[in-house]
Amino acid sequence: MNRFIHRMPFGAETDAGGTHFRLWAPNVEDVALLVELREGEGTIEVPMAALDAGWREARVADAGPGSHYRFRVDGSLAVPDPASRFQPADVHGPSEVIDPLAYTWRHPDWRGRPWEETVLYELHVGTFTDKGTFAAAAGHLEELAELGVTAVELMPVADCPGRRNWGYDGVGLYAPDSAYGRPEDLKALVDTAHGLGLMIFLDVVYNHFGPEGNYLHAYAERFFDPGRQTPWGAAIAFDAKDSRPVRDFFIENALYWLEEYRFDGLRLDAVHAIEDRSSPDILEELADAVRAGPGAGRHVHLVLENGSNEAHYLERNEDGRPRHYAAQWNDDIHHAFHVLLTGETHGYYTDFGDDAAAHLGRCLAEGFAYQGDASPYFGSRRGEVSSQLPPTAFVGFVQNHDQIGNRALGDRLTRLAPPEALRAATAALLLAPAVPLLFMGQEWGADQPFLFFCDLGDELKAAVRDGRRREFADFPAFRDEAARELIPDPTAEETFRRSVLTRPAADDAAAIGWLDLHRQLLSLRRYEIVHRLPGAAAGRVLWRAGAGLAVAWQLGDGARLTMMVNLAAEPTPEASPRASGRLLFATEDGFGRPGMPLPAWSTAVFLADARAGPA
Repeated sequence: MNRFIHRMPFGAETDAGGTHFRLWAPNVEDVALLVELREGEGTIEVPMAALDAGWREARVADAGPGSHYRFRVDGSLAVPDPASRFQPADVHGPSEVIDPLAYTWRHPDWRGRPWEETVLYELHVGTFTDKGTFAAAAGHLEELAELGVTAVELMPVADCPGRRNWGYDGVGLYAPDSAYGRPEDLKALVDTAHGLGLMIFLDVVYNHFGPEGNYLHAYAERFFDPGRQTPWGAAIAFDAKDSRPVRDFFIENALYWLEEYRFDGLRLDAVHAIEDRSSPDILEELADAVRAGPGAGRHVHLVLENGSNEAHYLERNEDGRPRHYAAQWNDDIHHAFHVLLTGETHGYYTDFGDDAAAHLGRCLAEGFAYQGDASPYFGSRRGEVSSQLPPTAFVGFVQNHDQIGNRALGDRLTRLAPPEALRAATAALLLAPAVPLLFMGQEWGADQPFLFFCDLGDELKAAVRDGRRREFADFPAFRDEAARELIPDPTAEETFRRSVLTRPAADDAAAIGWLDLHRQLLSLRRYEIVHRLPGAAAGRVLWRAGAGLAVAWQLGDGARLTMMVNLAAEPTPEASPRASGRLLFATEDGFGRPGMPLPAWSTAVFLADARAGPA
């Protein structure tokens, strides 16, 4: 079989009898289907039959792939399909009927890769290349495979208003954004990745809809909980009475991307903003559906972003496999790295400014820094105990789209930390057992900004621009109004253009050096560490002095991995202990000699095979 489809209980589904249209519209009296069968032939109106529980349906024999359609609610407002597979004229335009079986897959037998092999590379399709398309991104995947990356992670591609957006303002959650190409172009990107041995993940947003182009309030108010708000808009009513269609909308979305587009995994954005008192809750039910569906026949991995550090979602079965989610993005380890590398302690870095090295040690060994501990920044306790989880239950990073783009000026670490500091942190990131993530351009030391940008309608532009600048009013560098005026306008096209990656010249010595470092480290990870990760246990901190740490892990084959790291501009105040095993990597020669302090900005990693015994 080389064609794939996910049959949905709503939206537009084609078959031999034409196209079947279905919409949940419990808050209106009348719904009609408006269909333009073929371009230029005019629109026909078809009454939609009322079914139980607010559902409407209609079948049009002459409608097929390429037909454009809308739903007219209560005789007035014409709206696109919330489950549209494609919006050729953006979020306010008509939906297009798509035949998923029209795409022939070149690598239909791909079954993915085990989670332990994962090295993630996060990219934004619109800024990864000059053209900003799915097809252009596909042209650079071979470079990533050669680097040692094993999984590409796309920032959200669900249809957003305008031509430029991070993707978290999505309203057409089933429709790849037309700014990047058509559905078949996205499938070709996934197909190309699989042909290169790369997994490909998609970032999805299930905690809110964007502020423009969401018409659900007009006919399906039950999608939203009037008593709750997220920081970005109305909260989704996952646990309201008769919320089954709402829950199914998001569960089907996850299955759709995994089955019809054959993504290898999903990253669920900011699930701490989801409130659901059901049992099982929506996160558990979604994960169960994935495991029983596409996850039953191939490697499919679900990853969370969760500021609440809820470790129970990451628990393993007796066989070591995830019960629900393979891993969580570990903001804690990023924050500890960042404070050590830059000295910044404002905003959420407040929680890591007291002893960043201790926080880093706990993250390396046990996953979360905050495991139910009191958070000065949040003013409450945060997190759950994570020391029972394997290291691979966490995704580590020193940069990602949030941690760069949520800065006022979009600064990368290459502008904030000395090269030798970033080199040491990179080695610690890529050789620790946790799954590592790189952000696009990091591998060659890119220093251009990645700024926050969007392309909302005129009525929202001023609010977004002014809100962005108010957000930084309490930061020391932006307390002055004149300084805040220098923060780039997120709605300006120039802000987007500044974020488009500029690839280095072939003779750029600094870029070549960074690329060589990443290749070396990822090769060591692949050949020395990855095959030992199944069955690995949480680590422990053996020693700490100043910003110096020694952390050790018992790996799945009984080998012992030891990392020594000093993320400070001066040597450790005490001599480091002797590490057992052979040296895999060191940032400088002579590292790890007994009785010597750890040098400034340094990392070394040692591996003692199980059969070798004590060194």
